[in-house]
Amino acid sequence: MEYTYTDIAKMIDHSLLSPSLTDEEMESGCRLAVSYDVASACVKPYFLKRCAELLAAGNVQPSTVIGFPHGGHLTSIKVAEAQQAIRDGGTELDMVANIGKVLSEDWAFVRDDIRAVVEATHAGGGIVKVIFENCYLQDRHKIRLCEICAEAGADFVKTSTGYASGGATLDDLKLMRRHSPPHVRVKAAGGIRTLDALLEVRAIGVARSGATRTAEMLDECRRRLGI
Repeated sequence: MEYTYTDIAKMIDHSLLSPSLTDEEMESGCRLAVSYDVASACVKPYFLKRCAELLAAGNVQPSTVIGFPHGGHLTSIKVAEAQQAIRDGGTELDMVANIGKVLSEDWAFVRDDIRAVVEATHAGGGIVKVIFENCYLQDRHKIRLCEICAEAGADFVKTSTGYASGGATLDDLKLMRRHSPPHVRVKAAGGIRTLDALLEVRAIGVARSGATRTAEMLDECRRRLGI
């Protein structure tokens, strides 16, 4: 499959979510995201305002997480997080679905929780990626979540936080692409560490991937393209 550097770079959400990252490391990560011209830099919420400042001159979106990492926050708290993120300059928000409620199959709660964050974010001009945490779920849960995310107006469905016992798998990504309408994009997270892995998920319709090894992947992309 043919591709350009920009095709690949704009698939990457550069992840800066490790709890041990210092302010200096977060700032360096944001600058790296700009230098490689990726899609977004996804930072811990407290750092989002600074992230937006660092990214302002380029074409990389400031991003953060909502209800991270377990999704168990009250819906009102998730909405408040989303509204604060928008005020801080965030444009892409990755929210965690309430995992326990998904496993309880309390679908009305799950739908209302997602819709509330989507509406708050869209009102501020941002987009929402809903994290499933697939390693805890059965296929029936993943399928129903895809349906609910479409109903609630989510922009992306996403496999994982990257901080649970498992990450993105090809089977899950194929399932999520198959059960989501075309306008809902799919994001892989957890385990996409090489350019070949990124190309493999791209081939099955994945639009974005979280990554910490951004520099290595995109350096390899440039090498292969001879640029």
